[in-house]
Amino acid sequence: MAKRQERDQRRYETSVVIVGSGFSGLGTAIRLKQAGIHDFVVLEKNEDLGGTWRDNTYPGCACDVPSLMYSFSFEQNPNWSRMFAEQGEIEDYLQYCADKYGVREHIHYGVEFTGAEWDEDGHTWHVATADGTEYVGKALVSGVGALHIPSYPDLSGLERFQGETFHSANWNHDYDLRDKRVAVVGTGASAIQFVPKVAEKVQRLHLFQRTPPWIQPKPDRPIPARLQKAFRRIPLLQKAARAAIYWTLELRSVAVLRNPKLQRVSQWLAKRFIRKQVRDPEVAEAVTPDYSMGCKRILLSSDFYPTLNRSNVDLRTNGIAEVREHSVVTGDGEEYPVDAIIFGTGFHVTDAFEHLAIVGRGGRKLQDAWSDGMEAHLGITVSGFPNLFFLLGPNTGLGHNSVVFMIESQVNYVLSVLRPMLTGRFDQVDVRQSVQDSFNAEIQSELTESVWSTGGCQSWYLDANGVNRTVWPGFTWNYWWRTRKVDPAEYEILSAGRR
Repeated sequence: MAKRQERDQRRYETSVVIVGSGFSGLGTAIRLKQAGIHDFVVLEKNEDLGGTWRDNTYPGCACDVPSLMYSFSFEQNPNWSRMFAEQGEIEDYLQYCADKYGVREHIHYGVEFTGAEWDEDGHTWHVATADGTEYVGKALVSGVGALHIPSYPDLSGLERFQGETFHSANWNHDYDLRDKRVAVVGTGASAIQFVPKVAEKVQRLHLFQRTPPWIQPKPDRPIPARLQKAFRRIPLLQKAARAAIYWTLELRSVAVLRNPKLQRVSQWLAKRFIRKQVRDPEVAEAVTPDYSMGCKRILLSSDFYPTLNRSNVDLRTNGIAEVREHSVVTGDGEEYPVDAIIFGTGFHVTDAFEHLAIVGRGGRKLQDAWSDGMEAHLGITVSGFPNLFFLLGPNTGLGHNSVVFMIESQVNYVLSVLRPMLTGRFDQVDVRQSVQDSFNAEIQSELTESVWSTGGCQSWYLDANGVNRTVWPGFTWNYWWRTRKVDPAEYEILSAGRR
């Protein structure tokens, strides 16, 4: 791990300030270097890079997108050991990319981004950090992502619990789970990965489910050494395999999200999967969703359902009424003694930016701009906030393919603005409000009739008003096409004080 850079000065001037060192931040940094732009910094609040894949170290943590797709197109990895890479291998990949492309020297570790204010006279962003250092840059790129602020349920009495508590994103590896009585709250993407591992160690596992997810088998297996060797010797072979996976995932979105007949077939197969893997008919019924497949994120696992057959595991669906000093009490009054509570309850997504003080033109705060819900043109630019670019911003998340593909599309778009800006052709760009409104009206029209809105569930895709602010409603190739170049007519461009 690189040493934390010491900064004696309280003000640091640069051309581009990038926040976050996950796929988004590193991807931007690498592409800047490739474009010959070296005057930039990456602010990382922790002491090492990696983002989500550094933070989430819970047992069984792995990607649910095939490895060949979950990587940069310009740095394909022929050495993935499995079809679905585990956390440590993805983190190693990001470390490798940082070293190979020489971006580690640009990362300022232990620097927490707390907000930014636009200087209308200087055409610069003044970025505030927790340690008091101010960064001043012509452009600000947010690569913080959505899955970094753990979400905890509001449980009555939790503060008086005397045992151990932690979230899956902050796993306590020092706590020995062996022979403990453990409550797991949540059955989402993280929980279905760590529950099978935890169940092998504990004396008793009480699994508290609010809403069951749709789960499909995970076709994971080791990638043979001979195939890895072939990928190394014939890069075109790996590119072909990646392309095949990409189009398979795109077509899956048609089957599950767009075609009612194919969706019913997918649901029938998923229910058959439950019946084959869960022995107890009552448990099988309890884990069968009553909403349309795709309404919530579709999960992949081949060992979660069999874990429910274990004698030391029981599923509870009555909700948690309260937490006591050494137990959890359910809605039907049953009390379950526990030594630890593990939260697999996901992250703040639609409200992930509410804690940041970002101030744009005319002193307008981002929270005010998003008072009716967060939105951005192409999920990247927000009117009234010049030279600010969001990666994996509003409505650019995915439920069927690799977000790394989306990130690369966005980085290419941002660079097509930064290259001429940093060579002095203009000082600022600000997307027109009418363009932003038109774009969001278009995608919300599509989302309103989608399974995410009509499928009969509540999910983290939706904000407090029930509006989907998270997912891209179309194919990823369509997003790539729309972001392949910037249309200058969509922006107010200021050059040398003149528009």
